[in-house]
Amino acid sequence: MSEQEQQETLLEFPCDFAIKAMGETSEELDSIVVEIVRRHVDDIAEGAVSQKQSSGGKFTSITVTIRATSKPQLDAIYQDLSDHDAIKYVL
Repeated sequence: MSEQEQQETLLEFPCDFAIKAMGETSEELDSIVVEIVRRHVDDIAEGAVSQKQSSGGKFTSITVTIRATSKPQLDAIYQDLSDHDAIKYVL
């Protein structure tokens, strides 16, 4: 990693990183998020995906923990998730 890349992020790669995407509750939300993340990650470990519904049940958050290899990789995942209509927020 170049010195400039190190200055742009406080993360040291590779590292475990949790990505959380939220959207309206649907049967497809989990598979949408996982499919998008898989475009950028070689492997998603068993147990690396969790979900939680809001108290009213209208929204669901999907958390995927990955082994991140670079800031550009994370930026691409966040961009693809943000671009999907079913996903309202990405943290």
